[in-house]
Amino acid sequence: MKPTRPLWRYRLAIASRSLAATAGGYALAAAATAAAATALALAMPRVEAVLTATMLSWLVYAGAAGWAFYARTAWSAWAGVLVPALVLAACVLGPRWWGGAA
Repeated sequence: MKPTRPLWRYRLAIASRSLAATAGGYALAAAATAAAATALALAMPRVEAVLTATMLSWLVYAGAAGWAFYARTAWSAWAGVLVPALVLAACVLGPRWWGGAA
């Protein structure tokens, strides 16, 4: 039985998804942690906000890893992980860049 596409393309797609799951998931989890800690610091003490955000980041990381293999293509896997990470990072770093509150 002949494979539908070359074996090297399949392996490259799996490697790309694995990298999206690990590196992209880490970036998304880190950005989500920073955004959640910043938002939660308004309602609770800073230490508790950071601990809560860190614990919630494990759910984000697991979701990102799942998404990387659930997506239809490797490109959409990368987009689904990096676009939210960049948006969250901009939300966290935006006020610092524009001279707002730290």
